[in-house]
Amino acid sequence: MSEVSLQPFDRSRSLAKPVIGMVATAALAIGALVTLAFAGRVHLVGLAAIAGFANLVMTYAVSRIVEGSRRAVDRVVTAIVYSLMIAAIVPLLSVVYTVIRRGLARFDLELVTSTMRSVLGEGGGALHAMIGTLIITGLATVMAVPVGLCTGIYLVEYGQNGRFARILLSMVDVMTGIPSIVAGLFAYALFSLVQGPGARSGFAGSVALALLMTPIVVRATREMLRLVPNELREASYALGVAKWRTIVKVVLPTAVSGLFTGVSLAIARVIGETAPLLIAAGLAQDTNLNPFSGRMTSLPVMAYYGYAAPGFPPEAGYDRGWSVALLLILLILVIFLVAKLFAKVLEPKGLR
Repeated sequence: MSEVSLQPFDRSRSLAKPVIGMVATAALAIGALVTLAFAGRVHLVGLAAIAGFANLVMTYAVSRIVEGSRRAVDRVVTAIVYSLMIAAIVPLLSVVYTVIRRGLARFDLELVTSTMRSVLGEGGGALHAMIGTLIITGLATVMAVPVGLCTGIYLVEYGQNGRFARILLSMVDVMTGIPSIVAGLFAYALFSLVQGPGARSGFAGSVALALLMTPIVVRATREMLRLVPNELREASYALGVAKWRTIVKVVLPTAVSGLFTGVSLAIARVIGETAPLLIAAGLAQDTNLNPFSGRMTSLPVMAYYGYAAPGFPPEAGYDRGWSVALLLILLILVIFLVAKLFAKVLEPKGLR
């Protein structure tokens, strides 16, 4: 068996920062020339791909000559990691930038103080959709979070590696992959059996969203509780504290920050759902405060109809749809900030 060298890098033979900058500049120039030659203009996506590949090749070659093969491979792997990180961030920033740029056209006071009642073209607002989103998502949270938390507690504290716990965990995994439209169809079929064909309501939409939220809360709860050291449980048991009290007073407070993060992620996951609410909750042009009777509109459904049925002139509907999308993003941001604040306040002092 060949021996593997564990000698540290020779820092005296290291590439100077100006050389690294020159290699990156040369790679950008190559990417620009190639895209200009084949596309007739500097294409950003092509430039990034070609320049990134050229930078990897030239960095490896220069580093191998100056620093040796081990350091050259290390630089290439580091460059690949950074490149993939940038490739993941750029689309996210592009989406946020596009929504902000397009959404500011109609992001005014009328948007948050009026509804779409008797509005066919320009004007109108999303007050009814904001209220509908808060009611539907709030009811879904009330239904999903207790069930998800208790299920996660059972899997970690009681079920552990038992047969029923393994079956339950498999079912949670299956529910995680259920398409959202299937949850909407289930809620619509359920309430059609109870209330009659064609029944739509905000509560039906909440049931559909609760089906999507529950497995996320279960997974988050399970992972957070597994991170709590067993020594804390054993110390509590050694003092004669009952198991349920240990869970309530020791385990949950220790994991409260992660639990709030998991719940906020679950809310963010469902608050932007459109397909299940189109089927189960329907569309309304005015405010409906009763989730158990009548159709109820949410922000994602209103944004969808801004493009599906923009009215006349259509540009007004498009601008309104983008503004509603921006409002939805801001609402999700507020939910995350509130969850972080509550997690910080409720976190035990010793863990702050």
